[in-house]
Amino acid sequence: QVQLVESGGGLVQAGGSLRLSCVTSGLTFRSYGMGWFRQAPGKEREFVAFINSNSITQYADFVKGRFTISRVNAKNTVYLQMDSLKPEDTAAYSCGAKPYGGQYKYWGQGTQVTVSS
Repeated sequence: QVQLVESGGGLVQAGGSLRLSCVTSGLTFRSYGMGWFRQAPGKEREFVAFINSNSITQYADFVKGRFTISRVNAKNTVYLQMDSLKPEDTAAYSCGAKPYGGQYKYWGQGTQVTVSS
């Protein structure tokens, strides 16, 4: 049974930082690309960041220079370091796993991030 469990969300003031974690089990983690997405109330889910099995990264333009995605294969975990947070970053953040060349196959339940002004 594959599980993705996010943690690290919370309430933070604008300009602050949070680090999200996504711990996986039941899959060959090193073989999967991992992504972070977010969804704000009333909005569609949007892409935030991605890291492939070789640790090559991609970011949405609105987080470049502020967020950093990383992975530790030995811990089956992907991280999202979020700095210089803005109120518009408020959303539920979830991680997803996709095999090479495929679509996202597994998703976590998400963790809420709230940034106050």
